[in-house]
Amino acid sequence: MTDGKKPTEILAPLDKLLPDLEAVYKDIHAHPELSMHETRTAGIAADHLRKSGFEVTTGVGKTGVVGLLRNGDGPTVMLRADMDALPIKEATGLPYASAVTATGPDGKAVPVAHSCGHDMHVACLIGACSLFAGSRDSWRGTLMPVFQPGEETAQGAQAMLDDGLWKRFPKPDVVLGQHVMSLPSGKLDWRKGVVTSSADSLQIRMFGRGAHGSMPEASIDPVVMAASTVMKLQTIVSREVAPTDSAVVTIGVLQAGTKENVIPDEAIIKLNVRTFDEDVRKHVLAAIERIVNAEAAAAGAPKPPEITPLDRYASVTNDIDATEKVVDAFRQNFPDGSVEQTKPTMASEDFGCFGAEWHAPGVYWFFGGAVPEIYAKAKKAGTISSLPTNHNPRFAPVIHPTMETGVKALVVAAYAWLAL
Repeated sequence: MTDGKKPTEILAPLDKLLPDLEAVYKDIHAHPELSMHETRTAGIAADHLRKSGFEVTTGVGKTGVVGLLRNGDGPTVMLRADMDALPIKEATGLPYASAVTATGPDGKAVPVAHSCGHDMHVACLIGACSLFAGSRDSWRGTLMPVFQPGEETAQGAQAMLDDGLWKRFPKPDVVLGQHVMSLPSGKLDWRKGVVTSSADSLQIRMFGRGAHGSMPEASIDPVVMAASTVMKLQTIVSREVAPTDSAVVTIGVLQAGTKENVIPDEAIIKLNVRTFDEDVRKHVLAAIERIVNAEAAAAGAPKPPEITPLDRYASVTNDIDATEKVVDAFRQNFPDGSVEQTKPTMASEDFGCFGAEWHAPGVYWFFGGAVPEIYAKAKKAGTISSLPTNHNPRFAPVIHPTMETGVKALVVAAYAWLAL
């Protein structure tokens, strides 16, 4: 518990700091970088930490940045922000919208945009670090900000850990993180236990025998084979997962052929699985393998399909006691009605890797980025689903009061451990 203490002195300069933070945010938003290539963004974060008096280590897990601000004996609090953007063409129409293109993993040029809000995460963490650095008489302990690469590809947290993060830096007493979402700006959502789902992405390569479109009898058509597989995969959730459990199986890619009168040799399916329960996860993945192989065999495929894992996210689970401590602090420092308990989300995150590696409690929460009036109007009309969500080309959080909320939430949560 914080015993009623509030980080009043730490937060006092926030209003004066906001114009600089807004400039940082707009700069990062206009210059997004793909996963594991966040060199410019990492440089911005590192420069701000150095100016605030932090010990700074760069290049952790390729582009990750770790800061340390030691301020006497006390707990170590880790605050994490992810830095990477998405291969999406921005459609917000903002004056600071991204026009950036970059080379994707396949060597092809792709548009790049901060359509998930990581630019806001970086700006908020820079702000929180600046406030703590300027008010060292108000707290004790060690603040450890971590600017993480590659969240969107599930590479970054593990890359930092593989690079010795957990050995090279102090073990945190708590690991804290947040994510901006399409909630009303000014709102904070929290929950104990499971917060985000686990996620598994797979590529399935199905083999056939090509032929001229006029001679289908000479082929083993992988297009039909893949189409049948896609339809059959839809039955996993509806007929193999109990109604009291949760699972999502999404086919995001179905690729085959180059010309309308040519039956190709192979087809590619890429899919994503989301689950909360490990037993459900194992069952769904086994069902996918069973169906894929059975459909190929039924079609007379010349060889079994290739099933290749693409990425994997473990679920994020909030520590019960640490969450109660954070939520108590939120309720003391934010207006009534702005701090609400939420349900688990099928979104996925690699934030949980840090606490798991260090065996430290973690707390992860959401803060709103939607214009409150627009959100309220959509809710009244029953059209909330029409609002741009994360990963939508039109997604960009309203800067204020989203930024104030994100900075304040990090300060308040960290202060629950660092208070004098």
